Amino acid sequence: MIYLDNAATSFPKPENVYTSMEKCIKTYCANPGRGSHSMSVQSSLEVNNTREKLASLLKTNDSLNICFTKNATEALNMAILGCLKEGDHVITTCMEHNSVLRPLKTLEKYNGIKLTIVEGDGVGRIDPFIIKRHINKKTRLIACTLSSNVNGIIMPVREISKIAESKGILFLLDASQGLGSIDIDLGRIYTSMLAFPGHKGLLGPQGTGGLYVSSGVRLNPLMSGGTGSKSEYLLQPDIMPDRFESGTLNTPGIVGLGAGVEFVLKTGLSEIKRKKDTLIKRLNDGLSQNRSIKLYNPQDVNENSGIVAFNVKDTDSSEICALLDKRYSIECRSGLHCAPLAHKHFNTNKTGMIRLSVGYFNTMDEIDNTILAINRIIYDVANKY
Repeated sequence: MIYLDNAATSFPKPENVYTSMEKCIKTYCANPGRGSHSMSVQSSLEVNNTREKLASLLKTNDSLNICFTKNATEALNMAILGCLKEGDHVITTCMEHNSVLRPLKTLEKYNGIKLTIVEGDGVGRIDPFIIKRHINKKTRLIACTLSSNVNGIIMPVREISKIAESKGILFLLDASQGLGSIDIDLGRIYTSMLAFPGHKGLLGPQGTGGLYVSSGVRLNPLMSGGTGSKSEYLLQPDIMPDRFESGTLNTPGIVGLGAGVEFVLKTGLSEIKRKKDTLIKRLNDGLSQNRSIKLYNPQDVNENSGIVAFNVKDTDSSEICALLDKRYSIECRSGLHCAPLAHKHFNTNKTGMIRLSVGYFNTMDEIDNTILAINRIIYDVANKY
């Protein structure tokens, strides 16, 4: 089996992810922050260790400003719904995932916010100065992805964040694609809120994620409930991260996430990016030779987080992916990738795209075999099998 769907969920995980989660479940998996007995204390320590590792990755001293969620979708909803009110204006891009677009469109329809969606260039790259031209007195938030989950284009988030900072506007960074191989320094990039999943580039398990909230940013929590702190009060505590962590945390998942982040830190972002770049270049070079293939991803690996997106002439993307799976056990993704406006931008909203997304554990032999398999399938499709 060749796994090329790492933009959805990374696979396999580093060995320490499996062993740390097993140890947690077997030896100390009690409720963190809910008791003074040794198992609860150890669970709390391990959860906070993961928080510290994430803070190290993001280069911030504010580890308590990172709250855990079940995925990036929850984190993005917390950020968007928590900071906007009627009459606010929001700027976002056509390359966003539905986890950003759907809460914004819902607020536009039912809660009276104003929404501007900025178009990209030929590969979906956003021009920061176009964003700047759309800012008005009511602009409350700019929301942008770090990298497109459709074609891998890395956005100029540093430039966009500078514009937001200069205007006193909140900046929400969706780091779902790219965190774990792209360097994000919160000391140098103005970021009001940063949402991330644990199960993609951070190499942790599904059911984990988080939201970083900068000091001074006030969000209304989506949920209220037990936090283990200030239990005598009937209102949600204001302290971080308790304000956004109601209910029992996914302790084994958070421990596994910590192990994944530890692997990323030890391996190094530059080494992970270098290997992914090498694989992507090989894929690009191999597929670009076939005239039946149309590529949508940026060809410069420095602008690509690890995705090759393409279509085969006159063929639906799902047909190619089904054949790759059935004949060659190559796992990849077809369809709209939960980003309909990006597909509208590329005029692929009817056919979708074939997305091959590499990970650190893929090999060059797997890439070469994938190129060969795709070329064989294209030949067979052209000759009706």
